[in-house]
Amino acid sequence: MKYLADTHILLWALEDDPQLPDSARDILMDETAEIFYSFANVWEVAIKHSINKGGVPFSAEQFRNLCDEAGFIPLNMKFVHAEAVEQLEYDVENAPRDHRDPFDRLLLAQAKTEKMLFITHDGLIPFYHEDCVYSV
Repeated sequence: MKYLADTHILLWALEDDPQLPDSARDILMDETAEIFYSFANVWEVAIKHSINKGGVPFSAEQFRNLCDEAGFIPLNMKFVHAEAVEQLEYDVENAPRDHRDPFDRLLLAQAKTEKMLFITHDGLIPFYHEDCVYSV
């Protein structure tokens, strides 16, 4: 199975953080699972690290190197990924609040386009009602 990991999942895994749900840890440790990370993950880390937001302990370069060392597979960006963002529909009427995270939207669009599961712990992502969402 192919998974694209949300940024917080990758950060928790790289830090061996106890916040990483056991179900996510099981997937990440499964030798048959292919775990991908994206330019969007690296971009998010770069921005948050540079403005000291969200306790991101790694620079973008460190993050990318750690992802590679962990055996995660880089997923290249394609124009079709950005274009697919426009096709995502958020259930604003039933969600507890609006979801304004452009990184998550791009990651979700990438996973959908590439027929991967998007592994996330973000409680707002399931309100996109996409088959590719895998909440942990």
